[in-house]
Amino acid sequence: MGIEIILKIAGIGILTAVISQILNHNGKSEIAMVATLAGLVMVLAMVVSMIGDLFSSIKAIFSL
Repeated sequence: MGIEIILKIAGIGILTAVISQILNHNGKSEIAMVATLAGLVMVLAMVVSMIGDLFSSIKAIFSL
């Protein structure tokens, strides 16, 4: 689970940056901002899921 998540986050970041640059170049800065926010929300959802798994593991380890 270590390197895969880093590659997924990097891939989403690169894709979001490319889409944002293309949209900004074409004069659609509002849509570029929405695309950037969508990428951010996707990454945050992945991170929150991982934090939930971490807390579940800690709970299981300490039998809470």
